[in-house]
Amino acid sequence: MRRLISFPCAGETLAATLDEAPGTTGLLIVSGGNEIRIGAHRGMAELAATIAAAGHPVFRYDRRGIGDSSGENNGFESTAQDISEAAAAFRREAPHLTRLIAFGNCDAASALILFHAEAAIDALILTNPWTIEPSAEGNDLPPAAAIRSRYLEKLKNPRELLRLLTGGVNIRKLISGLAKASAKQSQPPTSLPARLATSLAAAKVPVTILLAERDNTALAFTDHWKSTAFGPARSTATLTTCPTDSHSFARPADKVWLTENVLKALAKHPASPRA
Repeated sequence: MRRLISFPCAGETLAATLDEAPGTTGLLIVSGGNEIRIGAHRGMAELAATIAAAGHPVFRYDRRGIGDSSGENNGFESTAQDISEAAAAFRREAPHLTRLIAFGNCDAASALILFHAEAAIDALILTNPWTIEPSAEGNDLPPAAAIRSRYLEKLKNPRELLRLLTGGVNIRKLISGLAKASAKQSQPPTSLPARLATSLAAAKVPVTILLAERDNTALAFTDHWKSTAFGPARSTATLTTCPTDSHSFARPADKVWLTENVLKALAKHPASPRA
């Protein structure tokens, strides 16, 4: 049964949905971007129903300033208290829970990396974590990793090579893209990727990372993941890729893959001791 509830957060009222189930391991879904708790293409609502049918309670909510929740939306880096209050509300509404595992896509995954410890989360399931910061040049080029992947695919395609030879390619755009793709950008300690690497290295809970292998956000994360900064996290986190370009795993086969991996993570993660 799906139940609509609300809970307080920093003087505001947040809207939430609880899909009830008898299991003692619950799934807290944190919405990414400016999505409401339904999520992209109703994917989060469908995922919640499927996970609850498998026996796990599922809690979804709208952060401050989004959907049915009051307050001001200040972006994912302002959501530490939202996550903590949501976790507390989940435990109140489902007092039989002994483990709470959090799931987030895109910037919700990044928010969980940064703030999960404050919410006493027992494990993390992260899909396509957001690592992209605004360009200093103010342009809208895709991440360097995505550009490299795109040009590699084009070079494998004889039709694209013919377009290049016959003038069917914008040379200025090509040069700009290649310059960004080849640039080696250092990451200062205050950058988002550096902070994510530090937080993942310090995480004391199991971490499952699920990536859509041809999605631009996932490609950017993978690029950072290969760097030395993420070395400690690579030895402890589990990373799996899905052969898709769908950021929200919207296609039927992608949904099946995502659901199977979420259920697998729910089944294997032990509760972590809390201080």
